[in-house]
Amino acid sequence: MKIVTYNVNGLRPRIQQYGSLSKLLDSLDADIICIQETKLSKHDLRADLVRAEGYESFFSCCTRNSDRGRSAGYSGVATFCRVKSAFLSTEVALPISAEEGFTGVLATSKGYQPRKEECPSIAGGLECFSRDELLKVDSEGRCLITDHGHFVLFNIYGPRAVQDDPERIQFKLTFFRMLERRWEFLLHQGRRIIIVGDLNIAPAVIDRCDAEPDFEKNDFRRWFRSLLVQNGGRLLDIFRAKHPDREGAYTCWSQSTGAEEFNYGSRIDHILSAGSCLHGEEIQEGHDFVTCHVSECDILMQFQRWKPGNTPRWKGGRSIKLEGSDHVPVYTSLVEIPEVLQHSTPPLSARYHPQVFGSQQTLVSMFTRRQTTEQVILEESESPQIPSQEELISTPEKYDSRASQITMLGSQSNANILPCIAAKKKARLGQGSQLTLQSFFQKRTHRSETSSSSFADSKLFQTDISYSQIEPKGIPSAVDESSASKDCRSNAIDNTQHDCQLDACGSDKGKSEVALQEWQRIQQLMQNSVPLCKGHQEPCVSRVVKKAGPNLGRRFYVCARAEGPSSNPEANCGYFKWAAVLKSKGKGK
Repeated sequence: MKIVTYNVNGLRPRIQQYGSLSKLLDSLDADIICIQETKLSKHDLRADLVRAEGYESFFSCCTRNSDRGRSAGYSGVATFCRVKSAFLSTEVALPISAEEGFTGVLATSKGYQPRKEECPSIAGGLECFSRDELLKVDSEGRCLITDHGHFVLFNIYGPRAVQDDPERIQFKLTFFRMLERRWEFLLHQGRRIIIVGDLNIAPAVIDRCDAEPDFEKNDFRRWFRSLLVQNGGRLLDIFRAKHPDREGAYTCWSQSTGAEEFNYGSRIDHILSAGSCLHGEEIQEGHDFVTCHVSECDILMQFQRWKPGNTPRWKGGRSIKLEGSDHVPVYTSLVEIPEVLQHSTPPLSARYHPQVFGSQQTLVSMFTRRQTTEQVILEESESPQIPSQEELISTPEKYDSRASQITMLGSQSNANILPCIAAKKKARLGQGSQLTLQSFFQKRTHRSETSSSSFADSKLFQTDISYSQIEPKGIPSAVDESSASKDCRSNAIDNTQHDCQLDACGSDKGKSEVALQEWQRIQQLMQNSVPLCKGHQEPCVSRVVKKAGPNLGRRFYVCARAEGPSSNPEANCGYFKWAAVLKSKGKGK
């Protein structure tokens, strides 16, 4: 059995990158795929985004707005299980049960059907927290739990918190403190647990490219290491258990600085495990779940956006869009995992989500609606015949009911005709606003041509005569006179249009040359104002401060090269300079 964890940095762009959800999942080639940062809200759960043939899927979406103004849907996790059958199956990949969140207080924590209890019960081990605290932590869509019989799988997207944001730091501490209590409760019951996901924590110096001397003194890193077996905890970092000394094993890189180019990243995507092995010999030394059942754990570097041979950023590579997430997947392979008792997919499966379940009926309902529409059209086409006056007089009762139908039909037809007339009037106005030069010399045709000519018609007629005064020889008939006048007018129009076009072309050409010269001047001015970095003497790139504070919106210049270790002369030299602030003319007077 293969388990993969992958922060996709938005499920929709990854599906677009691979062409479909099925192709994305098949590229990972795993039995259980845990995805983080789906960036989907509850309203986005459509069949094409959440359902793939051969997979059962489970979703947890963010339902509350961010404190920073971001709308719901900025996080989210999903678990996809590759199965042969979703019903009466003995496959371990198919969960026996599934839970959205980890606190038990969400209305949809156990499934999409209405729950019998008015107030959902709090999960074991979390009774010391208030319901509001639990709901706040669980409403960001950061955890999915699937019970696979032999182990309980946690799919987690850990919160991110920066040093100058005490509110998010406290949220992150509370989040992990609650999770730890849930893990302890399950382990106390004798369950095995596997924890996967982007925890947003690089635990040790070896897991970070630019670790400072006090790197490991961070509260979250201390908490993480306290959970590990080597520090007295009960969890095993499976990757480090298999590769204890591997350096440069990173899973995430900064997109804005192009850090992938020099592998300047951090390892924040993890697979952890705790519990006994399935052999029943946990008392004996050397018997645990990882030792007995984990054959491999590694990073899938082939999913990295930066590929060997890509154009470096300072040689034009900045303009090349790299497809993919800023993370890469991590996987582990399990062996000797026996089948479980026969069971079916849990109620939390996306196949039972109201929006997805309804979309499976669309094809049938579409034909049903079409059939009904055709019947209505057929009935309306059989419009009632208006009886003659004699028929009404002879049998009035026969047409009493028909009269109301005729009245309604007439009102409907009038209602249909009026919008058409209005649309035609708008179309005429639109056409009139785009008249060509030739249209001013053409005679307009009116419906009243057969009747007496109007004043406008007589004016147009006089215009026709004036054009036909130059009469070619050998054309005596009135019809020929008319055609000759049209030819003369056409020639006059063509000459006029040709002259106008020449004038317009000359004018446009002059304007284009002026605009080109002005743009070249601006570009030269910009090039002269862009500083050169000290390390490489190359033009810098400009950026804008987006972080709230006194410098919000201010422009600055930095080295254009990708971020990398300071020991590498090819990497970013660290040059920084604020852009000059242009003062308005009115100031300082």
